[in-house]
Amino acid sequence: MALDAGKGPEEYGAHGDWKDLVPSVTDAPTLGEGLKIARDHSGRSLAELASLTRVPARYLTALEQNDFSILPNRVFSIGYVRAYAGALGLDEQLAVERFKRESPDPSVPLQPPVGVAFEEVKRYSPRLIAGCAVLLFAVVGWNVFQRVNLMRAPQPSDIAEVPETWRVGTIPGQDANMRLTAPHPAPPDQTIPALYVTPGLEMQLTGIDPAEAAAAAAAATPVAKAFNPRGAIYGASASASDVVIQARKAAAIVVRMGDGRVLFARQLAAGEAWRAPANVAAVIDASDFGAFDVYLNGEHGGALTAQQTQLSQLNARAQTLAREAAAEIAARAEAARLAAQAQIQAVSAATPAPAPVAPTGG
Repeated sequence: MALDAGKGPEEYGAHGDWKDLVPSVTDAPTLGEGLKIARDHSGRSLAELASLTRVPARYLTALEQNDFSILPNRVFSIGYVRAYAGALGLDEQLAVERFKRESPDPSVPLQPPVGVAFEEVKRYSPRLIAGCAVLLFAVVGWNVFQRVNLMRAPQPSDIAEVPETWRVGTIPGQDANMRLTAPHPAPPDQTIPALYVTPGLEMQLTGIDPAEAAAAAAAATPVAKAFNPRGAIYGASASASDVVIQARKAAAIVVRMGDGRVLFARQLAAGEAWRAPANVAAVIDASDFGAFDVYLNGEHGGALTAQQTQLSQLNARAQTLAREAAAEIAARAEAARLAAQAQIQAVSAATPAPAPVAPTGG
């Protein structure tokens, strides 16, 4: 029989002297006071109830004092409330519900707002939206109306005659149209006069005949194109190589030694080069020999002429060209030295000797 229902069974409630010995937990101001009143009516101590419910006495005291902060986690706390209420003869479910109201769970997320104020906002929301829509429509309609009123239908011009100055291609006072003629040739480019050189002055100052210098320059061998690295350079160092093979376009090159060993093999991109070591007997095998330029001593020596080329031939050509260049430089230096010596002798011969100075008598 539940004593917390507020009433006893009907057969007991008919008697006038019947009253509930245990007050309902909902009649007390707080859950703790209701539990304490029920314990006082039962006449049992906290120690007895702790032994009966297997709940520590400090937790029962905390429930009676509404000090929920020292209770363990919420699951155990609800179990303690249920056990304590059952031991005192109270309705366990009512005690648990009151505990949940007086000690809400902070982990429960916030619920959407409810109440009279929120219902009022929901009730007037369609009206507010409709009012905003009407206001927006009125503003847009007013702007469209103003623009339509400002628009005017096209009307014929009031000008009776087009002025003469408005005619395309005419000049005021003339009726003939402007006609384009053939384009005139461009004016000749401005030229700068040649610098005047005093005849004989250059030869007298430098000792070199201009005509002879021009003839020698015309007969001189033109300077060959120098090696210009435009990518990675493989092989020997610059100081240990006289032959450089550079690719004008992507092509493969394989260099094999006399015993069959591969000295170098690579697909060279445009601009990449390979320096050949000196005094090495090897064969250069090119996939496209016309795609490789040969540079001897840093100057262009033409392209590869065959798919397979002896490296010793290229080294020999480089050494021969180096000796010829050294001999030519030495010959020019000797000729310049002899010319300077002859000039000095000519100047000395043309200079008159100073007249002797007569001694003065004492």
